[in-house]
Amino acid sequence: MNQQELKTKIEQVMEENKIGTLATVVNDKPHTRYMTFFNDDFTLYTPTSDQTHKTDEIEKNPNVHILLGYNGEGYGDLYVEVQGTASVEESEDLKKKLWQDNFDEWFDGPNDPHYVVLKIKPSSIRLMNSKKEDPQTLEL
Repeated sequence: MNQQELKTKIEQVMEENKIGTLATVVNDKPHTRYMTFFNDDFTLYTPTSDQTHKTDEIEKNPNVHILLGYNGEGYGDLYVEVQGTASVEESEDLKKKLWQDNFDEWFDGPNDPHYVVLKIKPSSIRLMNSKKEDPQTLEL
């Protein structure tokens, strides 16, 4: 599979699967939780509160790992592994762009001072379980 085909497949998995796992590093060990991700040209964004452990963990060690995909249909389900670095973003424009009404369960609107966005810049993205092929890595 060439890099353009790989890019198209990875983009499809990212667009069709908004829920995934985010692993941060705590005391040299992984700490994983489910998050909702938004893809913008392979940069991932996820809303959170600045009062969570994950924001503290990212400020201490920005290395993260994300899994998206795998719908539970079987061993052939496509999924992606994203390795990258995360940052805590407080841009008002970004927060408004990503805001959804169901966030009001946790925040008092897009201007809530505790509402922040994690920005994940991938260093590599691997496509897994693609028609019994070996894992394919997108060159970024």
